[in-house]
Amino acid sequence: MSPTLQRTPLFAHHQALGARFVPFSGWEMPVQYQGVVAEHQAVREKVGVFDISHMGKFTLWGPELGSHLNRLLPTDLSPLPVGCGRYTVLLNPQGGILDDVIVYKHPPEGEVEHWSVIVNAATCQKDWDWLHQHLSGIPGVQLRDYSSAQVLLAVQGREAEATLQPFLQGSLAGLGRFQHGQFTGGEGFSGEAIFVARTGYTGEDGFEVMLSLGDGIRLWEHLIQAGVQPCGLGCRDSLRLEAALHLYGQDMDETTTPLEAGLTWLVNNPGDYIGKAALETQRNQGIPRRLVGFRLLERAIPRTGYAIWAAGSSDPIGRVTSGTHSPSLGYGIGLGYVDPDWAKVGSRLEIEIRGQRWPAEVVKRPFYRTQA
Repeated sequence: MSPTLQRTPLFAHHQALGARFVPFSGWEMPVQYQGVVAEHQAVREKVGVFDISHMGKFTLWGPELGSHLNRLLPTDLSPLPVGCGRYTVLLNPQGGILDDVIVYKHPPEGEVEHWSVIVNAATCQKDWDWLHQHLSGIPGVQLRDYSSAQVLLAVQGREAEATLQPFLQGSLAGLGRFQHGQFTGGEGFSGEAIFVARTGYTGEDGFEVMLSLGDGIRLWEHLIQAGVQPCGLGCRDSLRLEAALHLYGQDMDETTTPLEAGLTWLVNNPGDYIGKAALETQRNQGIPRRLVGFRLLERAIPRTGYAIWAAGSSDPIGRVTSGTHSPSLGYGIGLGYVDPDWAKVGSRLEIEIRGQRWPAEVVKRPFYRTQA
C-alpha cells in the first residue's frame, strides 16, 4: 500500500480482525473480513458495523445560518425541524453535482444556529472549500472541520436498535428516519456527547454514530465483543446498490444534474440557489439522459463502464455506472444512464459483457426492499 494513504483510528482493529484492505478515496480501508456475501447477509438478516470515519465531518455555526444555506442548495431547508437531517446535493453553476451530503440541524445556541454536514471522503477538501467560499465571509458564521477528530460508525440492520441501545444513555426508540440526538455512553465511556442519527447507506434500519476518538474505539470494541459482524466496503457497495442508492463519482458527478440522476425530489427550493438557472434551462429544453435501474434476465454480472444497447441499435445508448450480482435477489442488477426513450420501466435493454450482449430490463427502484 502507498504510504500516502490515510488510515482511520480503527485501522489496527481492522488488522486484528483479519481485514483485507484496498485504497479508497485516499484511504486504506477494509474491503472485507469474512467475505462480502457473509457480511451482506449479516446486515440483511441481523446487524453489521462499518467504520466510515474516512467521511468528512463539518460543523457550522451562525445567526440565520439555515437561510444562508438555503441560498446555496436546491433542497428547501426552511421546513426542517431541529433534530432532523436532510439528504441533498451541492451543485456547480452548471447544475452539476459536486457531492451528495447530509445536513443536520442541531438545537440553537441562543441566536446562533448550529448545523453539521457529513460529506464523502473523496470530495472532502472540495466540499470544505465550497462551503468556505460561500459562507466564511458572512458575519458571525463559523466553520470547523472535525473530520480527523471523530470516529464515525454505521450500525446497520434490522437488529441495529437493539444492538446499539445497551451502550448508550437515552432511548433510540424515539428517533425517526433522519432524526438525530445527543447521547452519552454507558460505563467506561468518557461522558462526552455522542451524536446518533437514524440513517444509513444499506436500505436497512440503522444508525450513524459520531463520537470522540477514544469513545469511538470503545464502542467498536463493545460491538465486536457483542458479536456484531464487522463489514467492509465490498458489502457496503452491494447493499447500497440493492437499495438503488447513488455512489458519488460513479452514478453522479460534476457532469450530471440531479434531474438526470433521478434526484428531482431534492430540487424543491422555491428561492434562488447555485445552479438553479441551469436546471430550469434543462427542464425546458428536455433532459438528455436519465439514470435507470435494470436487472439482467440471464445469468451475467454487469460492471461499471459496460455499454448499454437497445435491441437493433447501431450504437450504445448508455453506460453502466454501477453493477453487481445481488446476493439478496440472486441475479445481476445495475444503474446506468440511457436515452430518455429507453428509461421507462419495462424497457428491454442489452448489456455488453466481454463482447457479448446480455438481455436486461428496466425495473422500478429500489431493487430490494427490507423485509422488516
